Amino acid sequence: MTAFQRFITASGMTNLADGIAVVAWGWIASLLTRDALLVALVPVALRLPWALLALPAGLVTDRVDRRRLILAMDALRATAFLFAAAALWLALPLAPAPTEGVSAPALYVALLVAALTVGGAEVFRDNAAQTMLPALVPQERLERANGQLWSAELLTNALIGPALGAFLIGLWLPLAFGLNAVAYGLALFLVAGLAGQFRATRTDRRGWKAELAEGLTFLRGLPLLKTLAWTTGFWNLFHQMIVIGVVLHAQENLGLSAQAYGLTLAGGAVGGIAGSLLGDRIARSLGPVRTMQWMLALSGPCFLGMALAPGAWTLGLCFAAMEFSGFVWNVVSVSTRQRLIPDALLGRVNSLYRLLAWGMMPLGLVLSGLVVSLGELFLPRGTALLLPFCAAGLGSLVVTALVWGGIARGFAGISR
Repeated sequence: MTAFQRFITASGMTNLADGIAVVAWGWIASLLTRDALLVALVPVALRLPWALLALPAGLVTDRVDRRRLILAMDALRATAFLFAAAALWLALPLAPAPTEGVSAPALYVALLVAALTVGGAEVFRDNAAQTMLPALVPQERLERANGQLWSAELLTNALIGPALGAFLIGLWLPLAFGLNAVAYGLALFLVAGLAGQFRATRTDRRGWKAELAEGLTFLRGLPLLKTLAWTTGFWNLFHQMIVIGVVLHAQENLGLSAQAYGLTLAGGAVGGIAGSLLGDRIARSLGPVRTMQWMLALSGPCFLGMALAPGAWTLGLCFAAMEFSGFVWNVVSVSTRQRLIPDALLGRVNSLYRLLAWGMMPLGLVLSGLVVSLGELFLPRGTALLLPFCAAGLGSLVVTALVWGGIARGFAGISR
């Protein structure tokens, strides 16, 4: 097995665990409370570290062996999931979820702590993993390598993981978190066996402020990267609005079981895998500018379509189209970033980029809960649960119109 194959397989293992947890976090929170804002706070805790820790993660990534950083963070995530499984086991059987407040406050707090820990470790782990990839494959193969990596991640994270997570929830609730430790253990074994040089090429250090300023100066000097970062940030905000909104929408408006909900999310995985595998070919056929413009334009109708979907199959098709467009965008966006940023700066610039791109996720989750809560003051609950999809769809169309020309100008600037 080559180093790149070991890397892909390890990423698949950790993403299998994350895919199981995708269903578990929101679904188990909904068993403790029916308050949309309180349900949203659990995935908020999972995403909040991206806004708080992205910059430190970039500095650390450029200072240490990136392979060892990945090992440490995967071990920490395994411990956090074991903690969540134990807390859930001790709290069983669960009382019926109230419309206000939570039925098991200690368990709810334990879930928040575990989510914060997992999310914090993920910031460091993912930043290190993205900076390692250029050391494993030649630059001319980055689009293909990123596509292969994401297709493997999606197969486990969004196709197998949610379905398995839904099955485990139905079998015994603590299994949804406990099995993740096994997946992380396998990933640790695979990454530990990687051979190669995974430190940044630069060895001189000038203090964290100077090093961070160096990364910020580089990012500011490339308008394309700034445009892509802000665009990805708003897309992630809208995506998180519908991710938390769909949990209650699926339960209350569509009457889906945990298993049906997991299979609906799996529809998104099919679209994402197709986008990851075809992204390189589409980019070569249409060019990076038109590829990114049209993939972004497709997102708005997908978000709006989810509000109109009458059942699991149509909702799954909307997810598939949304994830297809999103991952074709990512193949071009991330490969462009990896190619433009020097290895010595890759961790810091990548973290600054992801601070903008991922730091807006918690805001999207909070906005989803607030939109529903405010909507219930004027509308029936079933209608209020559709508002996050409408807001995400309209917002995505506005962003598309605003950055359409900026994407073209940005690529023209780097080609000169």
